[in-house]
Amino acid sequence: MDKQELQIKIGKRVKQLRESKNISQVDLASACNFEKSNMSRIEAGNTSPNIYTLYKIATNLNVDLSELFKFDKN
Repeated sequence: MDKQELQIKIGKRVKQLRESKNISQVDLASACNFEKSNMSRIEAGNTSPNIYTLYKIATNLNVDLSELFKFDKN
């Protein structure tokens, strides 16, 4: 798996978890103290979030950080 593929998988997982909890992208971004555009780039896989950014996202989604790395096998 290359860097771009990993970014896309993490972004899709963040979006999946966020939607499963009925949280809007704007609300999650606000809770994490991000701009909505930053959250959009993360979910689209267009940026490589650092570990602290991922920690903030996981915390505000009320999941363990490891949940962001549980990808579909497809």
